[in-house]
Amino acid sequence: MQQNTQDTIAAIATPSGNGGVGIIRISGPSAIDCAKQITNHSFLPRQALFTSFRDEDNSVIDSGILLFFPNPSSYTGEDTIELQGHGGAVVLDMVLKRVLSLGVRLANPGEFTERAFLNNKLDLAQAEAVADLIESSTEQSVRSAQKSMQGVFSEQINECVDELTELRIYVEAAIDFVDEEIDFLSDGVVENKIIKISEKIRQIQSTAKQGRLLRDGMTVVLAGKPNAGKSSLLNYLAGHEAAIVTDIAGTTRDILKERIQIDGMPLHIIDTAGLRESENVVEKEGIRRAHEEIRQADKILLLIDSTDPEISSILSTLPSGLDITKIYNKIDLAGIEPEIIESEHGSQIYLSVKKGIGMDLLTNHLKQTVGFNGETDDVFIARRRHIEALSQGHHFVECALLQLQNQSAELVAEDLRQAQNSLAEITGTFSSDDLLGKIFSSFCIGK
Repeated sequence: MQQNTQDTIAAIATPSGNGGVGIIRISGPSAIDCAKQITNHSFLPRQALFTSFRDEDNSVIDSGILLFFPNPSSYTGEDTIELQGHGGAVVLDMVLKRVLSLGVRLANPGEFTERAFLNNKLDLAQAEAVADLIESSTEQSVRSAQKSMQGVFSEQINECVDELTELRIYVEAAIDFVDEEIDFLSDGVVENKIIKISEKIRQIQSTAKQGRLLRDGMTVVLAGKPNAGKSSLLNYLAGHEAAIVTDIAGTTRDILKERIQIDGMPLHIIDTAGLRESENVVEKEGIRRAHEEIRQADKILLLIDSTDPEISSILSTLPSGLDITKIYNKIDLAGIEPEIIESEHGSQIYLSVKKGIGMDLLTNHLKQTVGFNGETDDVFIARRRHIEALSQGHHFVECALLQLQNQSAELVAEDLRQAQNSLAEITGTFSSDDLLGKIFSSFCIGK
């Protein structure tokens, strides 16, 4: 996303609708001149000035506070003005129109933060954390987004990139001095460093996966035969009557979705139509939609009636490779004790949703499935692209180790370069314009 950074941009920085206070943000080389024409006042950096905001004919549109943040010590790294007036939608729009009439351009989504990135006020991971903080839905995700904004994630990535850079210099020097009697690549130094970097990336991956979970949540689909207890389980996890529960088979015909939290871990719970053969047109459509949700889920909870545990007909209709946990419900009717059984064939949990027996086994299982331990002191927020970049970087480091064992110095150097570039994409020190455009276009207009 290439914009003219010499333009002065403006946007309303507060949510749409009416409120007590509304803020218009102006950033760029003509921000000061624009503010002077609107207020007929001079002003000092970082000193609140109560003034009137005036139209072209000098009539007063609104009154409020002007704040001036000079470059480079502002959010964007440019001269920045904030006009803090009343939060009515119409009055804010009138002030914004006046600003735009002075040769200022309306900002694109995320353009203020993009300029902060381009002016080295934030790296790319920190810039993304700004949007993640705004969109946070739990206290843990807020704290984790703050850690990313403060550079905790970036610092760990930069350490790895620096170590890879130093290692590349060492390897490439060894290639240049290949005629020397000493083989610098066989003394164990390079191998040990590669192993340490690999382990460090793996540790960052583990933390990043938990951070990604805090941001995006895990999608869990409840599947099974009619009357197995799917809707009852949805209601239990949601904490309210989200789904209709009756003794009539096939009550649920459509997809029901609830966003919940378990000890701060966000989950997207999806209740689906009971899986069975049906000639009813509406129920058949519900079953089709159920299979569609099942294919896209992170986790499948397959509800099974403990008094009628035959499920071979259902399993035969499910795609291979799904992460399925079998939930044997209604154990109070079958005379079975609550327990969880882990095996190479998957997990089985015995519980009773109606009686609330064994439900802690399920919640603990869901947290363990994604490595969520509820302790987020060291967790930073992360996105799917970060996970993919870390995975790719780790792959190239492992390839470098293999090439070292094959005594192919040139390929070791190339794999280390690829690993370095993969990790550098996270902070934006190595990135494409397409990537930047995709990231910043997802921001709100005034940020």
